[in-house]
Amino acid sequence: MPLKVFKRNKLYSYRGTVAGRRLRGPTGTADKRIAERIAAEIETKAWQSHLDGPGATLTFAQAAIAYRQAARDDRFLDRVEDYWKDTLIPKITGEAIRQMARKLYPGAANATLNRQGIVPAQAIINYAADLEWCARIRVKRFKVNAKRKTPATRGWVEAFAQQAAQDELHHLAALCLFMFGTGARRGEACALTWGDVELFQKKAVINQTKIDDQRVAHLSPPVVAALANIPSNRKPDSLVFQYASGESVGQVWNNVIERAGIEKLSPHCCRHGFATSMLQAGIDPKTVAVRGGWKDVGTVMKFYTHAMDDPTVTDVLFGTK
Repeated sequence: MPLKVFKRNKLYSYRGTVAGRRLRGPTGTADKRIAERIAAEIETKAWQSHLDGPGATLTFAQAAIAYRQAARDDRFLDRVEDYWKDTLIPKITGEAIRQMARKLYPGAANATLNRQGIVPAQAIINYAADLEWCARIRVKRFKVNAKRKTPATRGWVEAFAQQAAQDELHHLAALCLFMFGTGARRGEACALTWGDVELFQKKAVINQTKIDDQRVAHLSPPVVAALANIPSNRKPDSLVFQYASGESVGQVWNNVIERAGIEKLSPHCCRHGFATSMLQAGIDPKTVAVRGGWKDVGTVMKFYTHAMDDPTVTDVLFGTK
């Protein structure tokens, strides 16, 4: 039975059976002609979904709602959602997503186009694909030249921590040592609560928002000592480093660097220092990726191969360190 409209409480609703499914709902209008058009559109979509699969009528907005409800990373989603709105997922191609990124961020660097345009759009569609609502999509990223990252060294980290401690900023000293000792990203470290830390077991649970995962990080003795020196009530839900977000670290971080008289490095350089120092110590890239929370070993190899480019490394063939 095709969908029919009927009036209820001054507004029209629809009901009927399409492709074996019983459908019923409001149209939201008191105009019968508009209600009939709405019912006809719903009936058409129902047949399309039945014949071509559920993905045929899935909109980007519907997929985005599901993505947000799953508490996925919602950075940069607003502008992407506003761009696509109710566009049908099957009509969105990889090249269309690349064009969207250029339109949303004209003049931006390729890395920004990838991070703020392509990544969120692709993530929403592929999340819907994981739910078996549609097919997965592949999008070619804009080319980004991998720049050599300046890593924090052990000496730099110790100088920073010493200055921060002298300034009675024990939580900042611990933050620096924690990021260097675990490879944690700045935002991940700032989100750490005392409930995530077990000092006696020398471990901490790090929530990796960038790849939507968790990892258990080992805490070396200097990191444990620094954490123990933080004045705190140690309530499970209290932030360990006392910063509401990674962005709030910036100014006080730079002030400590200036007073210490050391090279100006960002907090993220501690993560670079973790990878570089581990590789220079002879730890294999796969282990570095696992212990530092990189999604795959290829990322470590792409950005940190400079840590192993000392030509004298071949001396090890003849037993020379």
